[in-house]
Amino acid sequence: MIVEKLEVGPLATNCYIISSQSGREGMIIDPGDDARQILSRVKGLKLDIKLIILTHGHMDHVGALKEVKEATGAQIAACADDAKTLGDGSLSILLGIFHPAPPLPDRLLKDGDKIDIGDELHFIVRHTPGHAPGSICFLGEGVVFSGDTLFNYGIGRADLPGGNYNQLIANIRTKLMVLADETIVYPGHGPQTTIGAERRGNPFL
Repeated sequence: MIVEKLEVGPLATNCYIISSQSGREGMIIDPGDDARQILSRVKGLKLDIKLIILTHGHMDHVGALKEVKEATGAQIAACADDAKTLGDGSLSILLGIFHPAPPLPDRLLKDGDKIDIGDELHFIVRHTPGHAPGSICFLGEGVVFSGDTLFNYGIGRADLPGGNYNQLIANIRTKLMVLADETIVYPGHGPQTTIGAERRGNPFL
């Protein structure tokens, strides 16, 4: 698996472009802003984007969704619990980020669902509400894309509408901290980390 990270938008959201080692099919996680930058990188990699996946529906993670979907023709996949509130206007005011209303998902995800792109990219959905009702993480071979659930020595904020601190901590402990220490964590903001590093040093856990 090849993982390309782009930092997009005023909150430096991590947008990930993922492809297989041998194929030209790929997917995008959280096109939060800067659609031109994302699409330029996709073109440079000569990828056929099959799916756009959202870790949750906050505007800093979906701001470029409309443009990226129109340019790639890819389907959108998101948790059902966030599907109706993508880019919620009240949250946009709180975050100070404004974009055209994003399109609704083509595919609704729930805990345990499988995502397959070609013969090499395989992920399992883990529903991890707490930062947002529809927060989800994606587990692949030796990696997890954690959105705003778990960061490098940090966790997602739980003070936005729909957030729940106790729920967030419980989901991190029961659904992420059970992974192997060497599992690489690709978060929604900031640098990557590992489950082992967070187990040993995350002050919230």
